[in-house]
Amino acid sequence: MKGSYVIFSLILLVLGFLISYSYQLTKEKSRDGSITTEQWNREYEIRSQLIAKEETNQELQAELNKKQDEVKNIEEPLKDEKQVYYNLVEDVEKFRMYVGDLAVEGKGVQVTLEDASYVPEGENVNNYIVHESHIFNVINELYISGADAISINGQRLSSHSYIYCNGPVVTVDGNQYPAPFVISAIGDPNVLLPALNINGGIVDQLAYDNIVVTLEKKDQIIMEPLLQDQSSS
Repeated sequence: MKGSYVIFSLILLVLGFLISYSYQLTKEKSRDGSITTEQWNREYEIRSQLIAKEETNQELQAELNKKQDEVKNIEEPLKDEKQVYYNLVEDVEKFRMYVGDLAVEGKGVQVTLEDASYVPEGENVNNYIVHESHIFNVINELYISGADAISINGQRLSSHSYIYCNGPVVTVDGNQYPAPFVISAIGDPNVLLPALNINGGIVDQLAYDNIVVTLEKKDQIIMEPLLQDQSSS
C-alpha cells in the first residue's frame, strides 16, 4: 500500500508540473502575439471608424469634383465675356484716340508744304502758294494709308475739324497758321511714305502745282489731346 501511495504521489506531482508548464506556455504565447478579446474589439472598432472616414472622404471628393465641374461650366461663358469686354475697352480707347480725347505718340511721317520760292514775272501769285485743297489732299492720302492721328502745325485734327484758306494763311479750327505748313501723321512710316511718293500721286501733283514738298520719317511724334470745346465743335 505504501508503494502505491508513493507511485500515486509521483503521478500527481508530474501532472501538476505539466499543468503548470502548460499554463506558463499559454501565457507566454499570449504575450508574444496572441490577441485578447478586448484588443480584438478595440481593433475592430478602429477599423470600422477608418472605413467610415474613407467613405466620407470619397463622398466629399465626389462633391468637390461636382462643384469644380459646375465652376468650370460657369467660367467658360465668363471667359468669352471677358474677351468681349476687353475688345470693347480696346475699341473705346482706339475711338477716343481718333476723336482726340487721348494723347497719342508713335512713329510716323512729317510732310512740310511751302510756297514756291520763285514766282515768274507776270504769273498769278495764287498759283504758287499753298491752298487748303493741297492740305486736304495730303491729309486724305494719309488717312487712307492708315494714319491714326494727324496735326497741322501742332494743331491736332478731329472728325469735326475744318480748314480753309484766307490769303497767305490757312485757318485750322479757328486758328490761323502761315506757311510753311507742317503736317504730322502718326502711323506706319513704311506704309505712309510710299503712299505719298507713288508715281502720279500726291507729291507729283503738289510739284505740278509749284508747291515745295518735304517728306521726313519720324521715330516719335507726340500729339496732345484736343480741348473739349475743340473736339465737340
